Amino acid sequence: MLHVVLYQPEIPHNTGAVGRLCLATGARLHLIKPLGFSLDDKHLKRAGLDYWREVDVRVWDNYEAFRANIGPAAHLFYLTTKATASYWDAAFPDESYLIFGPETRGLPDSMLTEGGTACLRIPMQGTRSLNLATSVAVVLYEAVRQHAMSEA
Repeated sequence: MLHVVLYQPEIPHNTGAVGRLCLATGARLHLIKPLGFSLDDKHLKRAGLDYWREVDVRVWDNYEAFRANIGPAAHLFYLTTKATASYWDAAFPDESYLIFGPETRGLPDSMLTEGGTACLRIPMQGTRSLNLATSVAVVLYEAVRQHAMSEA
């Protein structure tokens, strides 16, 4: 299974759109608190449409609680504009966790240090970053493509 992790997401529209992406790909969504909105937020549900109730979502009080519960087979990938390695060069095995930071500041340096060579970026020019939901879509669908290729 593929997993999308939003660390302290701030914008409900993005989280709703990511939830919809997770449902479309069979991925599990993990939300790490604090959240910048309520899970009852109308904007969250609007972006997720009527699909939100079907999304496989787990909410964690903090990063440590998330890490303590993911299991030894987990492969963590930290998405950041600060990485030099591209997601194009990564292999996403089963039980891959794609971790994305909050919209206004990205993942904290402590997590990037922990991630080491598992820190990946989306190559781009002319802008410093993409919208969170767009970033998730780009990387998640590459992981889905790799899984489809390995099953063929």
